[in-house]
Amino acid sequence: MMIALQGPTTSLVLEPRGSAPPAWRWWGPRVDAGALPSLVDSRPAASFSPDVDQPLTVAPAFGTGWFGSPALRAHRAGRNFAQWFETASIDEGDGLIEVTLVDRAAKVTLVQRITVQGDVATLSASVTNDGDDVLDIDWLAAGTLPLPADCAGIRSFTGRHNAEFVPQLEPMPAQGWVRDNRRGLTGHAGPPGVFVMGPDTGWHAGRVHAAQLAWSGNHRLSVERDDDGFWTLQMGEALAPGECRLSPGARYDTPEMLAACSSAGLNGAIQAFHGAIRARAPWPGTGMPPRAVHVNSWEGFYFDHDEAALMALADRSAALGVERFVLDDGWFKGRDDDTAALGDWVTDSAKYPDGLGPLARHVVALGMSFGLWVEPEMVNPDSDLARAHPDWALQVDGVPQLTSRHQLVLDLRRPAVRDYLFEAIDRLLCDLPIAYLKWDHNRDLAPAGGAQGHAGYHAQVAGAYALFERLRAAHPALEIEACAGGGGRIDAGIAAHTHRFWTSDCIDAVSRVRMQRGFLHFMPAEMMGSHVGASPAHSTGRRQGMAFRAAVALPGHLGVELDPAALSERENAVLSDAIARYKQLRAQFHSGKVWLGEGPDGLVWQMHGEPGALLLSVTRVDPTTFRHPPAVTLPPLAGAGSLRVRLLDLATEDGHPAPDAALFGAMRGDGVLFDGDWLAQAGLPMPAMKAESVALFALETH
Repeated sequence: MMIALQGPTTSLVLEPRGSAPPAWRWWGPRVDAGALPSLVDSRPAASFSPDVDQPLTVAPAFGTGWFGSPALRAHRAGRNFAQWFETASIDEGDGLIEVTLVDRAAKVTLVQRITVQGDVATLSASVTNDGDDVLDIDWLAAGTLPLPADCAGIRSFTGRHNAEFVPQLEPMPAQGWVRDNRRGLTGHAGPPGVFVMGPDTGWHAGRVHAAQLAWSGNHRLSVERDDDGFWTLQMGEALAPGECRLSPGARYDTPEMLAACSSAGLNGAIQAFHGAIRARAPWPGTGMPPRAVHVNSWEGFYFDHDEAALMALADRSAALGVERFVLDDGWFKGRDDDTAALGDWVTDSAKYPDGLGPLARHVVALGMSFGLWVEPEMVNPDSDLARAHPDWALQVDGVPQLTSRHQLVLDLRRPAVRDYLFEAIDRLLCDLPIAYLKWDHNRDLAPAGGAQGHAGYHAQVAGAYALFERLRAAHPALEIEACAGGGGRIDAGIAAHTHRFWTSDCIDAVSRVRMQRGFLHFMPAEMMGSHVGASPAHSTGRRQGMAFRAAVALPGHLGVELDPAALSERENAVLSDAIARYKQLRAQFHSGKVWLGEGPDGLVWQMHGEPGALLLSVTRVDPTTFRHPPAVTLPPLAGAGSLRVRLLDLATEDGHPAPDAALFGAMRGDGVLFDGDWLAQAGLPMPAMKAESVALFALETH
């Protein structure tokens, strides 16, 4: 009798085998598990193989006949390195399987948990030391999943600071594919996730197996071909040497692995991920409030804080329709550049003689909420905190304390460190009307040694999570933005503790088109910090028009990162109109589904909402190479019936307008009726679009 967890369109199937660990039979599109033949009946003996068959199990063991990636690598001072697991119990519940395996010789208990909600499976594992001496854990997979033999390619992301979410498309390897991260935090390559594509898979059709690890530290992802010609997918925390040593009775728990299988192409997997992240989001009991329009002071002022000038910025921002004012780095004592004062969370009396209260109250009186930048996990050597507690920074005997951005990393394993940080931030939150923290993390962990010289990567992440939770428990209405030099800490683990991600420190709108599409592979639009930056962009030097900059930022969590005083009257008007449009449309952008797609001649598009009430954004970055604009096919609209299409905006630069046509004049008015099947097959006619322009449409059931 098979054990199956069924989602609406997917199945996970295990076969119990008596005392042997249950074997994987299937993860993929929904099947009738009762019709499967048993492994005993369907697997002939293989030559040059153990006489006892070793199929892929729920937790494949090391050293006893399974030669693929093991779920566990552990030992006792070099002994008990090979596991022979037996099934102690298989517990089934509503959408849950929990398999308990024991190795009586090695005195180890391994528990694999699998739950299904919708079409997303969540896997995690734990290992307990049942012996009377130390058990060293080198690796424990959060989950091991089977993949079909006809997988065709791997879609993943790489990147760096200011250039996150660079897509990578690779054919299936001859043997294996591995992504290791040893930075101590998620990294600028994006979330620890991967999409494994079936044959002929695209945005809208075909099979995709996708997974991401809910963890903000070191990680390992692997896809490996097994001896049967199939593939296995594994994820887990990448443990440093000696980092996980279990004393008798102690237990190690992995992070969670979120896994989705889609038969509707990449978009099906993307939508499943969005649903899973939304379920984890830490909104208060009333749910997600409308995502407030931000202004952030950083690129307008950097460290040059002037209270009167910042109040004037608040005045100008409120006049534009901004709803939240965020004061960035440079507000605390001695912070005139990035070389000093990090860790001393006291207001600089030279810049703010009466503290931050007057500025915060001025902001609130304008009808905006007040937010503040902090970087609690770091410390400058040139700070009162470092001088008082030099041992509080991560360090390893005999290894230099390597600085990055002139800062060291505080050891969050230490209760005293977490207490200090909680008290410092809590004091600010109690004394000021702070509704929002932009929480930064501006370096990798190197070296990451704790008080006794042992590796502290895992404990650092756990300590950060604990600090987030303690602050949110004390201030339930507080919203927190996760930032790490931009997109260096975007993952499903920290998504359970924070409310927004800063996608990248690069606000160049052309760069952001690619980055934001990469972000949407894993996270929903309402968590995507997307700001209108200055022109030329500070990170690239490129210039883009205000209409294009605002239109690219529109679908995410909109913000402004410039001083409106530097804008022309026309630019201020365009930005004000964009903010008003965002407020009208944000409920649609930030709920329902997201579809990504590509059109001919370099066009890219994304669609937000639900059938019957959709917003379509079509972006052109480069100039067209065609005489007439090609139509854009929209496969998700097949079967949608009659739709009224309205052209809400064509975000492009003033002057020298592109040729128009009567159809688009009608679209700007009451709209034009199209059949969904026509739009899916023949496509939506497009207006002439210059380079760096965005067309925004509403599609509603007629």
